[in-house]
Amino acid sequence: MKALFNSDPSISSISSTHTVNPRNFTQPKIPTSLHFTGKDFDRWIRRKGRLTAKAAIDSATIDDIGFPEIEFRNPSISSSYRSSKCRIPNQTVLDAQAKVCTGPAQTKPLTEEQAFKVLDTILRSAKGELKDEEEVSKAQLGAFFAAMTIRANTFPEATQWSEGEMRAMNTFWPRLVRTLPPDIIFIADPEGSIMGVGNSIGPQYVGNGTNEMRLVGALREVLAGGHLGYEEVQGVLKDVLPLKLENDTSASESLLSAFLIGQRMNRETDRELKAYCLAFDDERGPPPIADVRSLTHYGEPYDGNTRYFRSTLFVAAVRSCYGESCLLHGVEWMPPKGGVNEEQMLKFMGANTQLYPLQAKKLLEDEEVGFAYVSQREAVPSLYSLLELREHIKKRPPLATSEKVQRFVRARGREAIVAGFYHEGYEEPLLMLMRRRGVHSGLVVKGEEGALSMTTRLRSSSSLKGLPVNYCSGFRSLNVASAYEVDGVSRESFNLEVNAKDYGFEPTDTPRTDRSISRNIQLGLSALRGERGPAYDRIVLNAAVVDHLLGCDGAQDISVALDRAREAIDSGKALTKLLNYIKISHKVK
Repeated sequence: MKALFNSDPSISSISSTHTVNPRNFTQPKIPTSLHFTGKDFDRWIRRKGRLTAKAAIDSATIDDIGFPEIEFRNPSISSSYRSSKCRIPNQTVLDAQAKVCTGPAQTKPLTEEQAFKVLDTILRSAKGELKDEEEVSKAQLGAFFAAMTIRANTFPEATQWSEGEMRAMNTFWPRLVRTLPPDIIFIADPEGSIMGVGNSIGPQYVGNGTNEMRLVGALREVLAGGHLGYEEVQGVLKDVLPLKLENDTSASESLLSAFLIGQRMNRETDRELKAYCLAFDDERGPPPIADVRSLTHYGEPYDGNTRYFRSTLFVAAVRSCYGESCLLHGVEWMPPKGGVNEEQMLKFMGANTQLYPLQAKKLLEDEEVGFAYVSQREAVPSLYSLLELREHIKKRPPLATSEKVQRFVRARGREAIVAGFYHEGYEEPLLMLMRRRGVHSGLVVKGEEGALSMTTRLRSSSSLKGLPVNYCSGFRSLNVASAYEVDGVSRESFNLEVNAKDYGFEPTDTPRTDRSISRNIQLGLSALRGERGPAYDRIVLNAAVVDHLLGCDGAQDISVALDRAREAIDSGKALTKLLNYIKISHKVK
C-alpha cells in the first residue's frame, strides 16, 4: 500500500435538504432526565441505535466504568439547541441578506419585487408597526445596508444594484431617511453620495461615546471597500466586546454587524484574519500546558453538519488510544447552519460540556481519556457574546474562519492543528494562522459540508469544478523544535486529494443524519463497537490519514496507520475512551 506522503516537499499530486425551521419545531417527547449506570448505558445504546456489537468488548469493562446520576435535556434534533433567549430575525430581510451579504462574485441582486418587499418591511418595522419576530433587528439593518453600500461602492457591475433595487431605493429612501436612526443612515450612505438627496447625517456621524468612535472610523474604510491594519482590527474588537445589548457599555449592534459582514464581503486580508484569531488569546490568561507528547487541535466549523455523518468526536476517541491526544472546541449551536456538532453529541450522551481549558488539560493528561472538548462559551466569552448577532447577520463573519484555529491548551510535546474549509481561497489563510500559532504541523481538509470528515464515496462528475472533497493541504516540521524556530527548509509542505479506494476502502455513500443528533451518535457508537460499514470506514480513514499527514509517530506508513486505527476500535479501546470521557468529565476539577 503506497504512502500518501511523497518525499518531495513540493507535493502537488491532485487527482482528477432537509431543513428544520426552529419556529415550527416541536421537541420530541424524550425524558428530561436519565440516570445511567454502565449497564443502563449499554442497553440505551442498543435500544436507541439498534446496534450489533461485533467488537469483542468485555461487558464487565463497561460495567466498571459507571456513570454519575445527572440531569440533562436530551433533544434529538440540532435545531432544538438554539437558545429560546435569542431573538428571531425577520425572515423577509434575512432572505434578502442571504442574497446580498456575500462576495463580489456570489452576490445575487434583488429583483424589483423583492427589493420593494424588503424596504417596505424595514420601513414598517422602523415605524413600530412590526413586533416580536417580525421586527427587523438593528443587526439585520446594519448587515443589509452595509452590503448595499459596499455593492454600490466597490462591486463589479454584475453584482452592483439591479435596476429594480435602484427603483425601490428611490421610492423608499425619502421616507426611510426620516424614520431610521442615525447609525443606520450612516451605514446606508456614509458619504452622503449614494442616495442623492443631500444626506448630511452620514458624513457627520461619529458614533455615540468612546466605544463607537474607533468602530465608526474603521467602518468608513470598510464601507468604501478598504482594508484595515492588524492593530486597528484588534482595537475595534477589544473596544466593543463582549457585546452587551442591555446597556450602553458596548457598541451599537448595527455598527458591529456592518463591520463584520463588511470585512467578509471585502475578503479579509491575512493581517485582518490574524487580528480576529489572536484578539482574545489572553482573555482567560495564558493557556494551560498539558503534559502530553502530542496534541492535535481540531477546528471543525462551529455551525455543524446538516446532512452528513460527522465523525470527528469518534476519531478523537480512536486517536487517543495510541497517544495522539485531541482537543475539540465549538459551541452548543451556531448559525447559519445550526447543524449537528460535537457539543450537542456530548451533551446528548450525558457528558459535561461546561469545561474550562484547565479542566480540559487534565482530561488530556488522563490515560483513561486522552481527549477533551472546550466550548467557546467558557474559553472566550467575548466572542461567544456575538452568537445572537451572528444569526442576524445571516452570512459567516471573519470569526467563522479564525475561530477554527484556536489553541485553548498547549502541550509539552508536539502540537498540530487540523481545520475544515469549504470555500476555495481560505485554505492558505488557515495555514497561515496555524503557522502563526507556532504549531509543528498544520492541515486543512475539504471534508463534506466543509467539515473535517473525509469520505469514501466516489467523486461526483458534477463536482469537477474547484477543489474536490478530500482535498488536503498542509505542512509539517521535520524536527520537534517550536515552529517559531523552524526555518523554511525544515518545514515540509504538501497538497493532495485523498482517494480512499487507493487504501483498500470500498466506495460507499456517506450516511445521512439530516440534523439528527441521535442518528449521528448511533452511527458513531455502532462503528466504535466494531460494526463494519460506511461510518466505521470514515472513522478509520480520518484517524489514519490525519496521523500520516501530520507526521505522527508510527504513522509514516499509511497501512500501519490504518491498522492501528482499526485495532483501537476492534479491541474496544476507543469505545471505552468515549465512555470514560462521559463519566470523568463530571469529576474533573
